[in-house]
Amino acid sequence: MSSRREKKVWYHSFMQREREIKESLRTLFGHEDFRPLQREAVEASLAGRDLVMVLPTGGGKSLCYQLPAVVKEGVTVVVSPLLALMVDQVRALKLQGIAAEMIGSMQTAAEISEVIGRLKRGELKLLYVAPERFAAPGFVEMLASLPLAGFVVDEAHCVSEWGHEFREDYRKLGLLKARFPHLGVTAFTATATGEVEEDIVRQLGLVDPLRLRGSVYRDNLTLRAEPRVGDGLAQLEIFLKGFAGESGIVYAFTRNQTETLAAKLEARGFRTVAYHAGMPAERRQAAYHAFVHDEVDVVVATVAFGMGIDKSNIRFVVHTSMPKTLENYYQEVGRAGRDGLPAETLLLYSAADYAQRASLLQDLPEGPYRQAAWLKLEKMLAYCRGEACRHAALADYFGESMAACGSRCDNCLDGARPRADITEEARKLLSAIYRTGQRFGKGHLIDVLRGAKNRKVLQFGHDALSVYGIGAAHERGYWEAVAERLAELGLIRRGEHGSLLLTSAGADVLKGGVRVGIRAERLQVARKRAKRAAPVEGLEYDKAIFDRLREVRKKLAERDGVPAYIVFGDRTLAQMAAKLPVDKDAMLAIGGVGEKKFERYGEAFIEAIEEMVHERM
Repeated sequence: MSSRREKKVWYHSFMQREREIKESLRTLFGHEDFRPLQREAVEASLAGRDLVMVLPTGGGKSLCYQLPAVVKEGVTVVVSPLLALMVDQVRALKLQGIAAEMIGSMQTAAEISEVIGRLKRGELKLLYVAPERFAAPGFVEMLASLPLAGFVVDEAHCVSEWGHEFREDYRKLGLLKARFPHLGVTAFTATATGEVEEDIVRQLGLVDPLRLRGSVYRDNLTLRAEPRVGDGLAQLEIFLKGFAGESGIVYAFTRNQTETLAAKLEARGFRTVAYHAGMPAERRQAAYHAFVHDEVDVVVATVAFGMGIDKSNIRFVVHTSMPKTLENYYQEVGRAGRDGLPAETLLLYSAADYAQRASLLQDLPEGPYRQAAWLKLEKMLAYCRGEACRHAALADYFGESMAACGSRCDNCLDGARPRADITEEARKLLSAIYRTGQRFGKGHLIDVLRGAKNRKVLQFGHDALSVYGIGAAHERGYWEAVAERLAELGLIRRGEHGSLLLTSAGADVLKGGVRVGIRAERLQVARKRAKRAAPVEGLEYDKAIFDRLREVRKKLAERDGVPAYIVFGDRTLAQMAAKLPVDKDAMLAIGGVGEKKFERYGEAFIEAIEEMVHERM
């Protein structure tokens, strides 16, 4: 009888919790159901279990800890790396009616005291703090006096020295489990290799954590990479012209480059603003506001911009130089297309990017961390030059296996392009590496092959080698492309000081019997034009009509003082351009057009469509 009563009590408690979860999901977050892996994460947090979750940008990580925080008794402490990110998240939670505050370095003692007072009165559900806060005198003791619900470590890859944004203060967060062993710690990140995930678990001291990992593949992102020609401005301009009036981010490597490039784009007619951490706070805030409210289309920024940004309709992300690691790259391109609609990315790279980043690694102390950094840089370069599916390459890097995307990257889209056999040239370069003792870099080896008579070649007596001058028929750029292809195929690898080394696979090619191919265009110095995919797939529609409808939308948005996507989304405009509705019933049949929106905007679009149809009769 006791057992039956206990089961009844348990069942009643379970159903009550389920009702709370669904009600919070609907009323506070505006969702009717969970996205993949969210329910598992929420249930683990509610059960007080440790959790490590790797979920791509836009996958809904925040809800996985914010919803349990609302439902559970006590306050949930969230560790976050950026002040601006904490400010945005706290502001968004307050707008949702969720009691949240932060304690940060920019607050006065009185403001911090007010927050602590609210904590002690049990008025808050979420408290955001930077990792440095745990070193402040009395902070951990203050937390121990509160009814705590658990801890969240956001951007958890910062814990690992193998990650791409290692921070020493994150490394010390193992104190959470040591000091509060009865509380669950949940760790979230968008980017972590298997090695980094293991390090997160180890450094935070997580106990039998639930491990959840979302798929790396974003099927609405088209990935492109191409060699940068000069400063890349001409390539960038061609690309941006395909996105007139649409929102996007252009990443530059330095603060000065953001200002210079933004000015050049502005002079060419693009609505652009610069953003970097060195700007005065007012300018940064003004730039951020202008971008989020569609007052400008393009923000040219350093990588400091973007983390935590909640703008869903970013249609493109461009890197004007090679990112430091594939983790950085994946996190940054993930800011495009968070609304699920197609978005494009473009990565412009050069050998100079690699050399610049390699020079920074020279200053690192000898040891495993330096070796790991070199490996990450090599993999980033291999990705840029690679001819395989880019999505599959990213998946492989993060420990996931997938077939080629077929149509979501330049390599798959352009797979039928002409190819050239470079087997003989490959053997010549491999032979030059071998005969010079695998001690020299690419530039010197090309000099030997092309018969140069510079001091270094003569100093080492390399003009007497059998390979001297056997590649004189080809330009330097040709041999650089051959070297890139050999590295991509794993036939050679780079030594720590820039020397090229043979691999066992390279030795097999040198011995004969193995053919080497390359896309013919890579052997020529030619600028590739960026292609533009339709903004919505599965619909055949007139692009000119779509663009005219966007102009109508822009005017209506300006009239009402709202972002353009609030009027109608791109998917809705694409359906209008495909179906050409010219009356109310037809317009209401378009997805995204309801009675209220038709009353406010419908006639303007019908009028525009009728006008365009008449023009074409």
